[in-house]
Amino acid sequence: MKLFVDGRKNTFTSFSSIDFSTNEWLWFHCASLGEYEQAVPLIEELKSENNKVLVSFFSPSGYEQKKNHKLIDVAIYLPIDTPGNAEHLVKTVQPKQAFFVKYEFWRNYFSALSKREIPIYMISSTFRANQFFFKWYGSFYKQTLKMVSHFFVQHINSKQVLIANGFENVTISGDTRFDRVYAQLQMNNQLDFIADFKADRTCVVLGSTWPDCEGMFVQAINASNAEVCFVIAPHEIKPEKINSLVDKLKVNTSVFTKGIDNQSKVLIVDAVGYLTRIYSYADIAYVGGAVGVTGLHNILEPAVFGMPILVGVNTQKFPEADALQNAGGLVKIDTADEFEITLNDLLGNESKRKYMGEASKNFIESQTGATEKIIAFLN
Repeated sequence: MKLFVDGRKNTFTSFSSIDFSTNEWLWFHCASLGEYEQAVPLIEELKSENNKVLVSFFSPSGYEQKKNHKLIDVAIYLPIDTPGNAEHLVKTVQPKQAFFVKYEFWRNYFSALSKREIPIYMISSTFRANQFFFKWYGSFYKQTLKMVSHFFVQHINSKQVLIANGFENVTISGDTRFDRVYAQLQMNNQLDFIADFKADRTCVVLGSTWPDCEGMFVQAINASNAEVCFVIAPHEIKPEKINSLVDKLKVNTSVFTKGIDNQSKVLIVDAVGYLTRIYSYADIAYVGGAVGVTGLHNILEPAVFGMPILVGVNTQKFPEADALQNAGGLVKIDTADEFEITLNDLLGNESKRKYMGEASKNFIESQTGATEKIIAFLN
């Protein structure tokens, strides 16, 4: 909360050192880190010698991690959505185009952009018929949508919802997240400490886990055989959370920041920035967030490397989980016993692992192309 508040105090002060008149600016707004990753493929395509990129973030988790990213010329916290703030930002930056990722609808910013006839594009958006925009009491909020120049939505259902509510300016582009994760295959994913830890063992990576996930997988880890190792990358890396997890594990466990014993059964990575590359070493992945109510984390990052994906059952707001399950690459699990049975089945059946891994990788590849569709429209 302190970062959230203090970061916004400096936004307009930082503008005083920037000459926004010397280049054409593209403005991307991302709620957090996940939305920024969705924006990256489009930023890479649109950024040029004449275009500079301003990225605004709502949350500290996005801003603090990406404020110095090479793709970003200026990173800011989005000032609170007041008429004065919106007018100041838009008048100062004078962006050529504005891109808002997924769910970001800000009435005053949209109004300030519209008054200057600056195009507003929604990227990788999704809509449902029961959203407040479309309720009997939602006419005020629906007016915000009417300021959008064009909607690039993820699937046919979203397009149908928009058309049913009078919006024709919509294209089914798909989700730019698939382009982002697919590009990861071309990057350097080497992590020597993971390679040394895995050695010749089958590796299970448990990514973005929460304490309520631990009741699902700890039993299976404690009962596993010697040919298997586990890498756990918790979503929260507070020492008390890490210590609590270590106490639950009855096998030899190393914690990354305290030193790694490569003979350990489990490695807990209590540091940020490694998970995507860690997934490249996995034979099986569990992705956290769908056991409780925190929300399923990114299943596409491990899927692109071609492996079976295990998740909890609370995936109602994550259609990609159902799609990957239907494609044959994902299993939803409800109990610790079910987790242990499913994991042991996969560990003992290499051909099944390979089949599910191919299904995961093919699914990602089949969903790429959203960035290309958006660029074609803009051109």
